[in-house]
Amino acid sequence: MNIPNFISLARLFSVPVLVWAVSDGRMMLAFWLFVAAGISDAVDGFIAKRFNFTTKLGSFLDPLADKALLVSIYIVLGIENHLPTWLVILVVWRDLLIVGGAMLYHTLTQRLTMEPLLVSKVNTVAQIVLAAYVLATRALGVADIWVYKALIGVVALTTVLSGASYVVGWIRKAGSMEKPR
Repeated sequence: MNIPNFISLARLFSVPVLVWAVSDGRMMLAFWLFVAAGISDAVDGFIAKRFNFTTKLGSFLDPLADKALLVSIYIVLGIENHLPTWLVILVVWRDLLIVGGAMLYHTLTQRLTMEPLLVSKVNTVAQIVLAAYVLATRALGVADIWVYKALIGVVALTTVLSGASYVVGWIRKAGSMEKPR
């Protein structure tokens, strides 16, 4: 277990504490835990690349920690009525679609590489910004409804585009695997 993998594991184990903090109304704590998780993601990536500590475990552990964090924060923010239910469903459905598609692809081909698409990276950043904005506004008591609505729109649009991009890619790959009779 190297340092980047340990940091990813710590981020994964912070998820239940973050969920508890939001559900218990401790929004300042939740905000700072979320910020710390974001910083830890950048730090583990930097260390892994800079010191050549990349591992197969890390290539799965890091995105797992990220997905667990984002899906959990969206679900709890939705349950606590800080995000619209339809957006939470859309975000969770996209992640289930991606994980399910990746598992199916691996089952069929025995080859799976974890290479996120550019639109998926943009979507992840948008999701993080919206979650951080919501946590910050709840913690500090300051909000701008137009910023909130704009961020929701960006997250919704990039979520749909990202999910559709993965589906189209998998359909193309599946089509190339099919042999005519």
